[in-house]
Amino acid sequence: MAINTRKLVTLGKRIRDLRKEQKLTQEQLATEIRVTSAYVGFIEQGKRNPSLNTLDTIARALGVKMSDLLK
Repeated sequence: MAINTRKLVTLGKRIRDLRKEQKLTQEQLATEIRVTSAYVGFIEQGKRNPSLNTLDTIARALGVKMSDLLK
């Protein structure tokens, strides 16, 4: 089942806010989670639906629980 576009945008904003709180660039986060900076940008814009594994990796890199990304 496809995730709602509005939910993807909300998720992306949450990731971007947490990344900025950590004072990380998209490039730094991308390096940490082993994806391209373009992919991080697409996630933050709500244009990609990351896998649960990717969300877990992002959460770990940002020092939060995966559930914190989904609030």
